[in-house]
Amino acid sequence: MPQTQDVVELILQDHRRMEDLFRLMRSVEADRAAALKEFADLLVAHAQAEEAKVYPALKRYKNIDDEEVEHGEHEHDEGNEALLALLEVEEVGSDAWDSKLEELVEAVTHHADEEERTILNGARENVAMERREELGAAFLEERERQLKADCGSIDNVRRIVKA
Repeated sequence: MPQTQDVVELILQDHRRMEDLFRLMRSVEADRAAALKEFADLLVAHAQAEEAKVYPALKRYKNIDDEEVEHGEHEHDEGNEALLALLEVEEVGSDAWDSKLEELVEAVTHHADEEERTILNGARENVAMERREELGAAFLEERERQLKADCGSIDNVRRIVKA
């Protein structure tokens, strides 16, 4: 399957990977700690790249609701707070871990669903493919930069939440 540059498709691919990682984090047979590490990196890199490269560009389109974009940023904050709460649980698979995982799943799933229905559908309908591909390239570049910087580490997530 060829790698797309369409920012809408790239964001959707990340959302589907996050859902896969939720399943792994819930599974007693999986390496839940490894799934959490991959999830933390992906969530933070994804959100930072959206906020730095995608959301500001989409706000310029009159048919994309600025309030939805700003609400998306607020929901990123909620996701980061829920992620931090899970990262701070000492024992993977404990009752506390499972509880914090479900809070994270709820926050991220709610955001992804809303973002797909409002922001991404708006982008698909109102932003030319060439521009979506430009945004996709910028999104991937920033996402990769974040991943290389160990963006999902507990210390970095704490810094983001406290900012």
